[in-house]
Amino acid sequence: MIQLIRQPLFKQFLISILSIIITFIICYFINPIIGYKTTAFILMLLISILAMLVDVWPVLFSALVSSLAWNYFFIPPIGSFKIDKYEDSILFLMYFVIVMVHIVLTNKIRKARKMVSEKEEKEKTILLYNTLINSLSHELKTPVATILMAVESLKSDNPNIDKSQRMDLLNELEISSLRLNKQVENLLNMSRLESGFLRIKADWCDLNEMIGSLVDKSFGHIKTHTIHFHSNEKLPLLKLDRGLMEIAIQNILINCLQHNAPGTVVDIKTDYTSDICRIIISDNGKGFPYGEIDFVFDRFYRGKDSKSGGTGLGLSIAKGYVEAHNGSIKVNNIEGGGAKFTIRFPAQSSYINQLKNE
Repeated sequence: MIQLIRQPLFKQFLISILSIIITFIICYFINPIIGYKTTAFILMLLISILAMLVDVWPVLFSALVSSLAWNYFFIPPIGSFKIDKYEDSILFLMYFVIVMVHIVLTNKIRKARKMVSEKEEKEKTILLYNTLINSLSHELKTPVATILMAVESLKSDNPNIDKSQRMDLLNELEISSLRLNKQVENLLNMSRLESGFLRIKADWCDLNEMIGSLVDKSFGHIKTHTIHFHSNEKLPLLKLDRGLMEIAIQNILINCLQHNAPGTVVDIKTDYTSDICRIIISDNGKGFPYGEIDFVFDRFYRGKDSKSGGTGLGLSIAKGYVEAHNGSIKVNNIEGGGAKFTIRFPAQSSYINQLKNE
């Protein structure tokens, strides 16, 4: 049902008055057939509907106007506020009382629903907060402990620590620091999405260069998994927010690597047709368990078989950044094993680049 209560108050008054006028005109012409008592039930039905749609003040105003107008135009003697018959006086009083009671009850129900909604929203916020704290406590505990131990060892004058061991400690510091930095980035990115102030800063981008650079820079050191990027030479320059799209693709790749065994191969393909760009990221891993694939983009969601680490924010951020481009992201399991992420978003292409490809 349409919630007119969200409209400005003067619009609610206007809608209520127009509803009363239209109903009165119809009832006036059919009054010889239905009678003024049936008209009262029609008006009560109208007030009941308005009570569910608009605020309490427009409804009270409508109830007062409708009762007086019903008395003046329908209850004998017509054209006067005087009521001759005793039963008509009782009917008029009951009409007003029933309408008022209905308005009060409807208003209380509306307030009760609002309280329940606020309570559910509060409980949901608390649940998300607790989930975030639990996730961060697990995710940050290990790198923080590693950093503290490494710093303590490097500060000590222990003669048993040689140069190679010091380099190992420095490497551990770097890895743990990058891990912490990634979680901070995820939290900041999620706050940008939830704030509603995320704005796309689109500029011309070579998608081949962007993905190739991302793979080399962020995943070139990984030896346990293989990432194949199939460069599409026919791809034109596209207008997009490079920073946001890089984060979206990076988070998907991290998910593919974290949740698949060593030796897994990840393929990245792109195409552009009818002003729609597609980025397909697939792997030959184990895929998503049955019943979990519908929740992979939910905030803080981590699968039952997930390894320790991770806050469950990566894929939800990727989804948010793709949707900020007016696009969509879907995932499905591949028959025979593996998962496939498909990113689709509209993008303006470079005319010069298209001519060059032709």
